[in-house]
Amino acid sequence: MRTTRDAVPQAGAFESLGLSPDQAALYTAVLRLHRATLAELAEAVDRPADDVIDALDALVRLGAVNRRQEEFLARHPAAAIGQLVAERLDRMARETRQIDEALAAAGRLAHHYDAGRDWRSGRFSVEPVSGPDELCESVIGLALQAPPAELVMAVPDRRTMIRFAEGYCDQWIQAAADGILRVRMVVTLDAVSVPAVREVSARFSAAGAELRALDTVPSWFFALGDGAAGLPAEWGVPLPEHSYNCYLVHAPAAVGALRALFDELWFRAAPISPPSTVVQVLRLAAQGLSDDAIARHIGVSVRTVRARFAEALADLGAQSRFQAGVEAARRGWL
Repeated sequence: MRTTRDAVPQAGAFESLGLSPDQAALYTAVLRLHRATLAELAEAVDRPADDVIDALDALVRLGAVNRRQEEFLARHPAAAIGQLVAERLDRMARETRQIDEALAAAGRLAHHYDAGRDWRSGRFSVEPVSGPDELCESVIGLALQAPPAELVMAVPDRRTMIRFAEGYCDQWIQAAADGILRVRMVVTLDAVSVPAVREVSARFSAAGAELRALDTVPSWFFALGDGAAGLPAEWGVPLPEHSYNCYLVHAPAAVGALRALFDELWFRAAPISPPSTVVQVLRLAAQGLSDDAIARHIGVSVRTVRARFAEALADLGAQSRFQAGVEAARRGWL
């Protein structure tokens, strides 16, 4: 029986899965003969045996052909193609992951490139900003260039936060509600006690922003996206002391450093508006109820009550329930 390479009815299917024309022709010959020696297969495809053996070995490695001593046996085409397809899909999945990792790495490496370029050239773009109106409008203007932009901001003093709450927060709250800004803010605990600040915090939360509080915040600053940051005229000095004069810095290195600082503050801070379930168990515990009584009162299991206490301890940075109660009261939760 002779099967030439020109008579390969199913070659295309295998070539699309990575088989060479010679391998596809040889596999078709194996299928027709079902079982054959090397010499018989070489005759079937009209090729010298030395030219056929490498293609046969490749088919064996692919699982399309089995080898038993001196004979080569065809596997059922469905099994062979299924294995080829599975291997191709695995390879595609690996390549897709590698592409995703390369794209992610490109973004990270671009920051290093930009930082190095700016450092070598000395081109750190710095724009002076005078007054809270110009500051707020600058943030909105930058955010509109690539919405939604992530804004992270730290406010270290009560006076700045009150001034912001009373006259300059409406634009940012509206921008957050419209999806232009994604806001995270860390403020001081003494500012949270001010009614106007608490009201603004509730409005920010309703617009999708997140606020947390710390005892102390090192300085006022913000970072917008990966390309812009705001710094005070003097680090650690409240904005009102400089009539709200500050600087917009466009340098990836500076923005990255401020984001790292903010993330550390955010990790240490506690939510301004805690989950109502946590407040509920703290209030009942403050009234002297036991875990069992709290569970019956709110209709949950004792395990759930204890889980909520654990959540409260974590949020408040407390070591005991008593300390959690004191800290919750200080923050105005109770």
